[in-house]
Amino acid sequence: MKILHTADWHIGKKLHKHDLSADFEFFINWLVELVKKENVDVMLVSGDIFDLANPSNEARRAYFQALLKLRDLKCKLILTGGNHDSPSVLNAPKELLQAMDIHVIGNLPEKIEDCLIPLKNGEGKTEAVVAALPYLRDPDLRKATEEISYESRIEAIREGIARVFENTANCCKENFPNIPAIAMGHLFAASASTSESERDIQVGNEASFSADKFGDYFNYIALGHIHRPQKVNALVPAFYSGSPLPLSFSEREDKKRLLIIDTDDFEVENIDIPVFRQLKRISGTLGELKSKLDALQPKGDLDTLLELELIEEKYDPGKIVDLDKLVQEFETEGAEIVKHRASFKNRIQGASELYDSPQQLEDLKPREVFEKRLEREDYDEENHQLVSEAFDEILEEIERKGE
Repeated sequence: MKILHTADWHIGKKLHKHDLSADFEFFINWLVELVKKENVDVMLVSGDIFDLANPSNEARRAYFQALLKLRDLKCKLILTGGNHDSPSVLNAPKELLQAMDIHVIGNLPEKIEDCLIPLKNGEGKTEAVVAALPYLRDPDLRKATEEISYESRIEAIREGIARVFENTANCCKENFPNIPAIAMGHLFAASASTSESERDIQVGNEASFSADKFGDYFNYIALGHIHRPQKVNALVPAFYSGSPLPLSFSEREDKKRLLIIDTDDFEVENIDIPVFRQLKRISGTLGELKSKLDALQPKGDLDTLLELELIEEKYDPGKIVDLDKLVQEFETEGAEIVKHRASFKNRIQGASELYDSPQQLEDLKPREVFEKRLEREDYDEENHQLVSEAFDEILEEIERKGE
């Protein structure tokens, strides 16, 4: 039996306000062909199905369309909720989806055995069992350790996660003795490499979970939450499949993948996911940005998304205006600038740093602070006068509105 492991679909995700729905559609169409080619029997999606707890109608439509495409392949689907997901949203169509052999577990059930999903072969024999554990929220963890007191909340969270996995393993032993078991999980394992797009689990990185606490019972642990694909240093094979799409510019060079496990030997096969859209981060002086944009050759099925950073030695507001103009006039086909920013090596000092002796800012008049700031600039007389007049106009308008 072949089992495919993926996670962190984040349907409805926007990258700097750019909709990634087309990216997800390309991925699902590719995934359908892969399931056919590899004769996949079961697919596991380990959390963060949606990007938002209250997904848009378009995101929900994309979700159901994806499920229908995969269901037509006679592939059993098991999906769990992540920290981005609303359990009620995922669980709402649960009975309807289960009738189509699509199992969705949005939150931890009252009885742990309700997380256990047997995988039967063509002869009706159970070949393996999946313990579909979703993202564990505080109430789940408190319940798992309610008879034990801990000195810190962080320790209680970690021990709560360990207790849930231990209880689940015991439940598998009792209900499916001598049957291979696979656990799903959505959490942050200690030492996992993260990217900019992940939100901290529980109480941030302090609540990272030591992977050896997964125990040694499960034959494979299919993890979600971390977007970079990687193996976890556990007592049993434990992997993050990673997100199928780059969800931030920090992931632009990551090789996205999913995993296929064969229950005959539980060997893990990495399958690279094609790059449907390029993400590029371009930095340099204004002249360097212009040159790099002129030399740009977009590739891929979808428009290349660009993030620009202007880096100059000396602060100059005119350079910021020039950068804005460069972005507005950019018209290269097949590419789009979705974010730009400027940074200066000789940074602007804050108002509190402008005075050698300690003074309370509230004791100073706005004009005094502004004049002190102007002393740090190398403006000629004409520009000095123009900037001063502009400040006076703004100050006058603010004071008039305040009255």
